[in-house]
Amino acid sequence: MVKHKTKVAFSLAVLIFPWLTVPFMGIRSFLRFLPVASFTNLFLSVFSLICYKKKWWITKSPISPGPIDFTFILGPFFVATLWIFKLTFGNFPKYLLTNMVLDVINAFPLPYIGKKFGVVKFIKMKHTTWYFICIFLSVIIYGFQYVVEQSIKRAASLKNAEFSFNKESR
Repeated sequence: MVKHKTKVAFSLAVLIFPWLTVPFMGIRSFLRFLPVASFTNLFLSVFSLICYKKKWWITKSPISPGPIDFTFILGPFFVATLWIFKLTFGNFPKYLLTNMVLDVINAFPLPYIGKKFGVVKFIKMKHTTWYFICIFLSVIIYGFQYVVEQSIKRAASLKNAEFSFNKESR
């Protein structure tokens, strides 16, 4: 059995270490992709509740007790979403391939490591199922970000058109 202090240290590392990379992405990229990372976190939080009720997995994070492991969702998943979008958005094949590779790591070795530290255990969910759920989610959130980008462009063009109209009517 893993000692409580080891669980706490592991959970804190999972939460904090990814955030140490965020200053390197720049504030513009952070703000640009904040909506999609937040949407992803909302999805994962709701999905975690479903998993808890159906006993697909259990989480035992000492710094995030309960059915939702916020150390994982707000740490590596949130930050990885920001970085993946910063590095690949606009090139869907590159985005999808990057997600497929990183989701292999997320679905196979990471749950085993989490189990070793006593913070997560898959019960009724297979690792392969989790992998395909993550791939499906990556396609959904790419579409979400695309819609966000189109909405921002439309709003900017409307603002420019309004500015031009007001300038001409003077």
